[in-house]
Amino acid sequence: MFDFIRKHTKWTMALLFLLIVPSFILVGMNSKSGAEKGSVVAKVDGTEITQPEWDREHLKEVDRLRASMPTLDAKLLDSPEARYATLERMVRDRVVAVAAEKLKLSTSDQHLARELQNSPEIAALRRADGSLDMDRYRQLLGTQGMSPEMFEANVRTDLSRRQVLAGVSGSGFASNSAADMALNAYFEKREIQVARFNTTDYAAKLTPTDADLEQSYKAHEKLFQAPEQASIEYVLLDLEALKKGIAVNEADLKTYYEQNARQLSGAEERRASHILITASKTASPEEREKAKAKAEELLATVRKSPETFADVARKNSQDPGSATNGGDLDFFARGSMVKPFEDAAFSMNKGDISEVVASDFGYHIIKLTDIKAPKQRTFEEMRPELEAELQKQQAQKKFSEAAEAFSNGVYEQSDSLKPVAERLKLEVKTAGNVGRQPASGATGALANPKFLNALFSPDSIEKKRNTEAVEVGPSQLVSGRIVQYTPARTQPLADVKDNVRQRWLAQRGAEEARKDGVAKLTEWKAAPSTATALTSPILVSREQAQQLPAQVVDAALRVDAGALPIFSGIDLGAQGYAIVKVNKVVPRDAPLEAAAKQERSQYSQWWTSAEALAYYNGLKDRFKAEILVVKPTVAKLNSEAGVTQ
Repeated sequence: MFDFIRKHTKWTMALLFLLIVPSFILVGMNSKSGAEKGSVVAKVDGTEITQPEWDREHLKEVDRLRASMPTLDAKLLDSPEARYATLERMVRDRVVAVAAEKLKLSTSDQHLARELQNSPEIAALRRADGSLDMDRYRQLLGTQGMSPEMFEANVRTDLSRRQVLAGVSGSGFASNSAADMALNAYFEKREIQVARFNTTDYAAKLTPTDADLEQSYKAHEKLFQAPEQASIEYVLLDLEALKKGIAVNEADLKTYYEQNARQLSGAEERRASHILITASKTASPEEREKAKAKAEELLATVRKSPETFADVARKNSQDPGSATNGGDLDFFARGSMVKPFEDAAFSMNKGDISEVVASDFGYHIIKLTDIKAPKQRTFEEMRPELEAELQKQQAQKKFSEAAEAFSNGVYEQSDSLKPVAERLKLEVKTAGNVGRQPASGATGALANPKFLNALFSPDSIEKKRNTEAVEVGPSQLVSGRIVQYTPARTQPLADVKDNVRQRWLAQRGAEEARKDGVAKLTEWKAAPSTATALTSPILVSREQAQQLPAQVVDAALRVDAGALPIFSGIDLGAQGYAIVKVNKVVPRDAPLEAAAKQERSQYSQWWTSAEALAYYNGLKDRFKAEILVVKPTVAKLNSEAGVTQ
């Protein structure tokens, strides 16, 4: 049973809200948050939080989340909901900070010392005698832009602020009897019978007249607005298209080959084995000197008996990735290794053993085991690559020259695209039904919002002038002009008649279903024996909805258990209407003791969280905390059910 609680957190949180706070749900949000740059977005105790502060803090939050979860969808991180959550956290932090100051909460030196002693990062900086290595401590904090004094002050402040909610969070308690009573009520089952009055059934019996459709059309004209559209011309300057028209001559190919053959044939690779004695760059001088001495000792051993290098590496190297292979690192090119290691390896001859080489990882002994020189390929082998590269270079040069002429041309002769198209041998393309937003399936320039915004600028619409040259991709410029513009308008009834008919049928069908359902509810309440359209009895619970609409299950579980059997009507909106008859309450199956214990523990945590939230809300009121941007609209959960009894 506890698995259900874990899998249906929203349901279980709703239970607590029913018990302790009103239930609310988010039903909308303005994606722009209604705040201008630089404006005040929130206040706490008279102190302002501005839009730039909010923006900066959200960027930090995004960076933190991306670092911890690299695969997280970036769109989720920059959604209005995510941004608003960041602002709420900023307000919470300010409220807690003000509360700590007003309540004069402080952290003693002893408390601060205990906190620092429990830090794994700081524990790693202790010497064998237990004393703190202050040099390494300062070095560690320096990498984060802090001094020891700044760091300790931040920790002290954080500990003081934690005390604000710690008293409530640490003292929250829910007795087993209270938990059992709430959970048993939440998971109880009810035997019900249902009658559905489906919109589709009633709509199938209706036939609208032309007058009905005309009336519906006029009542909902805003639903039949056609967006503004335009027929356009546009010209695209594209590097890839330029490449296709460029023929590279033989002499240029051979010259390019002679100048670049060695470089194009690939880089030299070297194969090496190494023995690593680790010593991080943050290690103390004593530790690094000890590691270096060990490396010098091993160097003497392998220099004396080079054939033992692999065995010595297996037994002594502290590089787990290569030690088991006798230190072998396989072939690598320049840029693959840390610079000190790479410089040494590429300065050696095959069979050489290096001096001890220091790097950020520690101390290396390197043995160069092989050299793979690149094989120079023939002109014929490389011809396709050479031709493609030269084409690209010449096209890039041509594009750079053409781009300036293109940008100037569309501006200087702004009433037509033909002159620039003829000058640069480009095609004037046309497109119809182009809107301000990219159409579904649009590609290229017609899918580029920047280009479409330029097309639908007032100057372009009113004067039919060319747009400026707009970059729509790497080495792609486009300019366009409107040939014919159609403003947003209400579509004629003849064009949308089928849509109007479907809407009328859906609306009237739901009304008829609701009307019939309400009439049957009144009849069946007065004479229960006439309720022959009800289904056979079934058991439902929050855990087992039996594929019924959520409103039906919710209504069945909300009726007064002391008045059974009872009929209840549920308005299902566009789906129609339903009547549920609740016959009896069936207690939940007793959970196993282990599951019951787990449920009680979870309930206690929820209760504690709810108490902490209530206390925090009290602090918000006390310190006049308010968010000034457009907030989520709230609506009572119960208002959606449309329950009548």
